[in-house]
Amino acid sequence: MDELTDWIGRSETAHDIIVPTPVQALRATLDLPPVPVEAGSPLPPLWHWLYFLPLHRQSEIGPDGHARRGGFLPPVALPRRMWAGSAFEFRAPLRVGDAVTRTSTIADVTHKAGRSGSLVFVKVRHELRCNGAADPALIEFHDIVYREARPPGAAEPPPVAAPTGAQWQRGVVADDVLLFRYSALTFNGHRIHYDRVYATQVEGYPGLVVHGPLIATLLLDLLHRNEPHAEVAAFSFKALRPTFDLHPFAVHGRREGASVRLWAQDHEGWLTMDAQATLR
Repeated sequence: MDELTDWIGRSETAHDIIVPTPVQALRATLDLPPVPVEAGSPLPPLWHWLYFLPLHRQSEIGPDGHARRGGFLPPVALPRRMWAGSAFEFRAPLRVGDAVTRTSTIADVTHKAGRSGSLVFVKVRHELRCNGAADPALIEFHDIVYREARPPGAAEPPPVAAPTGAQWQRGVVADDVLLFRYSALTFNGHRIHYDRVYATQVEGYPGLVVHGPLIATLLLDLLHRNEPHAEVAAFSFKALRPTFDLHPFAVHGRREGASVRLWAQDHEGWLTMDAQATLR
């Protein structure tokens, strides 16, 4: 841990331009009707994940499909890496045509002992600035968890029942084509999302794992399908349980004054992701 905590404070800067094709491609992937995507069109919240893609050379990729450990992220030796959650402040819109700079900083590295063994949490702060502005338009805290390999027959943490009283809900069939398209759009090489043999025989999952960011995107998509003029000022989500492609799952939401409770549940009714949106 002493070596890993040396990474706290490290930062890197990347540049990208918000071009329209990824927006059109994600609309198609989410089965939204095609619309013109013109210069100045605002990005929906979380769609910035279509940019600043991880362009590691093929020789730099590790056995799980991620970049080999080290570099910007600390070299955590634990083999399983998952997106645990994120929190966002949407201060100003990102728009098609914007030149955006992202500054990423390792905010924290912590170790915990869980039921499944050692856990290492890495928190990364991203700040996105548009067209040379001094103030960030978007601040994101990204929580990554590294875990030990899952022993055969190991029990999963006890599930939590999903909330009731949804105002909106939508069923989702996350088949392997949807997962492949989202992996391609985000240039995510993690094999648990598209390589069934690797996911089941190496990492011990029952099927392909649905991307946490995809589920979070579907939660905010549910909000905008039902309240298309709502403006999101802040959003946070926590992944509680993996979702697999073996069964349909559902996203739910409920307006609670100036905030919206959003959650995803699997086919058995267990809570898989819990989220909160704050509206302007």
